[in-house]
Amino acid sequence: MSGVVGVYSKDMDHVSKLVYYGLYSLQHRGQVSSGIAVNNNGFVDYHKDLGLVHEVFPAEVMERLRGNIALGHVRYGFSEEGRHTRNVEPLVVGYRKGALALVHDGKLVNFEKIRDELEEMGSIFQSDLDAEVIANLMARYHKDDVNQAVIKALGEISGSYALIIMTSDRLIGARDPYGLKPLSIGKFKGGYILASETCAFDTMGAEFIRNVGPGEIIVIDDKGIETIKNEPKQRSLCLFDMIYFARPDTKLDGRSIYLSRNEAGRILAREHPVDADIVIGAPDSGIVAAIGYAQESNLPYGEGIVKNRYVGRTFIQPTQELRDLGVRIKLNALKENVEGKRLVLVDDSIVRGTTIKRTVKMLKDAGAKEVHVRISSPPVIRSCHLGMDTPNEDFLIAANYSKDEICKMIGADSLEYLSLEGLLESTGQNQGYCTGCFTGNYPINKED
Repeated sequence: MSGVVGVYSKDMDHVSKLVYYGLYSLQHRGQVSSGIAVNNNGFVDYHKDLGLVHEVFPAEVMERLRGNIALGHVRYGFSEEGRHTRNVEPLVVGYRKGALALVHDGKLVNFEKIRDELEEMGSIFQSDLDAEVIANLMARYHKDDVNQAVIKALGEISGSYALIIMTSDRLIGARDPYGLKPLSIGKFKGGYILASETCAFDTMGAEFIRNVGPGEIIVIDDKGIETIKNEPKQRSLCLFDMIYFARPDTKLDGRSIYLSRNEAGRILAREHPVDADIVIGAPDSGIVAAIGYAQESNLPYGEGIVKNRYVGRTFIQPTQELRDLGVRIKLNALKENVEGKRLVLVDDSIVRGTTIKRTVKMLKDAGAKEVHVRISSPPVIRSCHLGMDTPNEDFLIAANYSKDEICKMIGADSLEYLSLEGLLESTGQNQGYCTGCFTGNYPINKED
């Protein structure tokens, strides 16, 4: 999972500052690396490194990155390979017509096949990035028309992508035909913005216009916005984005994340009520569902877990050791609220089971009489090959153990999951979402 931002302006010559704020608002989508590239009268300058946005971009760097077109990227790294500096985006490449920069959220299933073919023809790769395959294909097809080069290049790839490309005079945005990864268009005085989530527009002082549609390729230049291709398939927006990754103040394809998560909590309460004293949420992505659960069940909602705001998401740490350490320093029980009480603990998902197990133990150590775990999504039973990078199924607790076994393993007094039908109902639609991690049915098959 990654966060991408792109800005085009007719008037401003320092739009990298806008990109910086956009990346800051998307920091939840990636905490391993950050990067910004700018176009300054045809010259592409960039800066990127491992680290959070505020760590990678000191004031002197931001002052240097001047230009009227810019794009940026924040990235998580599930493996050690993902944390290598060679894999930090934006990818900036030169070719006979000049230079371009790319940022990409997603994963191509035919990446290795295309890369092998290109290497056979003499292409040299400097990174492990899917985006470099796209750049090579563009260079291969580029004669006089960059728009056609993009169309042809994307016609050869398969997988998930929200892609932003910057050339010397335009910004190009593209979304895969299934719309697996989100991408939206915003407008500010004198220009346009592309971003993974609409919350970035609020931070950047822009107005949301619309979503980039599945299968749509748009071009932003001095003439405005033009759609150069629009060939959607059955929309399959990633459900995990809805339940976990996206910020509550975001809208994905027109649906409020806050309202969806709140409704998921309400449906969960109807499906799996429990006799308890208080409902608490697991920070941060479980809180909204917990509020909905409390509202529907007429139980008080209270804060039972205090989160250290300076610790990132443990799910996306690259090693188990780091995940265990992250959980220990990330959360602490509020003893005054939980001691002697029967708790309903609502969380958005269980992946490995590491965090929820330690959380239940922490609450019981703090004096909780009972801890009933309610999950506002179905069991995660399959590993995603389309960009979510959930771990191998050997490490997915629900892929290997029954609900009762998991309940015992995590030390809970009861455990229940929201049904898939309930989750889809919470989004306001019963279709249009990828349910692969819950069912194994992906819109795009994994290539061997």
